Amino acid sequence: MTNSLHTEDGLLTLGVRDRWYALCPSRQVRPGELTRIDRAGEELLLWRDSSGVVHVQEDRCPHRAARLSLGVHMGDRIACNYHGVQLDGDGVVASVPGSPGCALEGRKALRTFPAREHAGAIFAWFGADEDAEPAPLRVPEPISGGDWDDFLCYVEWDCSYLLSVDNLMDPMHGAFLHRNSHTMFSGKREAVFQIRDTDTGFVFEKTDQRGVNFDWSEWVDTGGLQSVTLDIPYPATAGPGGPFTIVACVTAINEHQHAGFFWRCRKVRGWERDSWRFLYKNRLEARHWQVLEQDRAMAEAMPADAWARENLYQHDIALVRLRRMLRAEAKRQAASRAERRPARAAAR
Repeated sequence: MTNSLHTEDGLLTLGVRDRWYALCPSRQVRPGELTRIDRAGEELLLWRDSSGVVHVQEDRCPHRAARLSLGVHMGDRIACNYHGVQLDGDGVVASVPGSPGCALEGRKALRTFPAREHAGAIFAWFGADEDAEPAPLRVPEPISGGDWDDFLCYVEWDCSYLLSVDNLMDPMHGAFLHRNSHTMFSGKREAVFQIRDTDTGFVFEKTDQRGVNFDWSEWVDTGGLQSVTLDIPYPATAGPGGPFTIVACVTAINEHQHAGFFWRCRKVRGWERDSWRFLYKNRLEARHWQVLEQDRAMAEAMPADAWARENLYQHDIALVRLRRMLRAEAKRQAASRAERRPARAAAR
């Protein structure tokens, strides 16, 4: 699995490096347990130490490559179940019970990914250089706290993450696929779009309609985290407050599956916040899941060669731009890896 990360296509389909990726909801990593997941071409072990801090490490014992996720949680250490080798949260071998004092003890031998928890999710930094410091985790304003409130919706879909990115940067599908929903039933069904650059990416928007349907989406790359932000107008029955904002991050599980994180946000305070949270859990959430299910069904049914036989038009210029950006970065990183490999081999 890891070898494909040396190629341009592999990095494109599994995710470029030097980025923070959302891995899973925080609730999936329970105290005292070892959690195994695959994300962005990496086989990962997640666990919490005695203070609740989450650790993200390669699921591979540095001794004989056994799965650490089959091991034992020891509070502030984990132990491989094969030969009892113990490791701490920094990836350092704390003890080799079968051979005390051996050279493996005290070595940082387990790949460990910098990790953060925010807005109900666990994020990890996947660096091109495993020893380099990560970029700061900068999240979009709607999930940064303050006057904003959010609910995290988490999904796992059987299709490439790239198809979900396409879907998020395609506002026009709202007026067709979601035409019978409670939020996207009105407005025009034809449009001309434009791209507007921002400091962290670009906005793709209709030129003659805003605040009526799914009318724009924004690609945001903070230099560490890639996400999409969009607004959906709320009807009066959705209670007080402004439009319904979605912040989305998608992370490849493998080439054919991905994890999706959809933070459903609203800028509300005081009693309006309480009102929205009550309405959301009791009336709105089920409706939003229906809309998301329409997206899932469409994305999972796309043929494997979808990109190879498209006939795009003006509404798809954001997809074209974003695909070029992602491929260019994948190409640059693959070339950089190829240059570093001979140097690493010579150093051994």
